[in-house]
Amino acid sequence: MEILPAIDLKDGKAVRLTKGLMNSATIYSDEPYKLAMEFERLGSSWLHLVDLNGAFAGEPKNLEQIKKIRKMCDIHIELGGGIRDEETIKRYIDLGIDRVILGSIALKKPDFVKKMAQKYRIAVGIDAIDGFVTVEGWAEQSNIKATTLAQNFADAGVEAIICTDVSRDGTLSGVNVEFTQKIAQASKLDTIASGGVKDLDDIIALNKSGDIAGVIVGKAYYEQTLDLKEALKIVKNN
Repeated sequence: MEILPAIDLKDGKAVRLTKGLMNSATIYSDEPYKLAMEFERLGSSWLHLVDLNGAFAGEPKNLEQIKKIRKMCDIHIELGGGIRDEETIKRYIDLGIDRVILGSIALKKPDFVKKMAQKYRIAVGIDAIDGFVTVEGWAEQSNIKATTLAQNFADAGVEAIICTDVSRDGTLSGVNVEFTQKIAQASKLDTIASGGVKDLDDIIALNKSGDIAGVIVGKAYYEQTLDLKEALKIVKNN
C-alpha cells in the first residue's frame, strides 16, 4: 500500500480545508515545494497535489507552484483540480506530472475520461457524501452512487481511483475503510482512500484490508497526529 502525502494549493500556499469548504482553509506553508521536498526525504514515493483554485475555476490556477514542486523533487506526482480538457492534461504531462486526476468530468463526461485513459496515466477522483458523488469542488451533490460511477471505469484503462469521503475530509475523525473497500470491489481497480485519516490506526486498518492500494495523508501530517515516517515503515514492512 502506498502512502501519498497531500499538498493542497490555494493562492500559491499549501492549505488544508475542512469538509471541502474553501473558507475553512488553514495555511500550513507559503513555500509548498519545501513540503514536497520533506515528503521525499521521509521516503514517500508519491505526492498527491491538488489545485484548489483550479477545482472551482475549471482551469489551472497555481501553475507556478506546481512547476516549482516538479522542478525541486524527484517524487512521483499525481495532480488534480479543475482538469476538464485534453489540452490541460497534456500541459501537465509535459511539465512532468506522472498522473492526472479527473474528478467532476468523470461523472459528466465518462467517455472523455475513458478516451484520455487510453493516452495518458489517469486516476479518477470520486468524492462522495453519504455514498453519493459530489462535483465542482464538492459544491454540488449528485444522485449517482459512488460505487456505480466506480464500476463504470472498471475496464477503461484507468490507473487508479481516488475515493474521498467528503464528510470526513480534514476532520481527523478516522478514514472510511468500508467505503473505500466498496469502491475497490466495484471498480476492480487500484483504489486510494482519502478523507479523515487521523493516525497510525487508520494506516494499519487500511493496510490490513488487503484490497486498498493507497491512502492520502493530509491534515494528520500537518497537525502532527500521524508520524509519516512511522506510517511509511508500517506499509513497507508488510
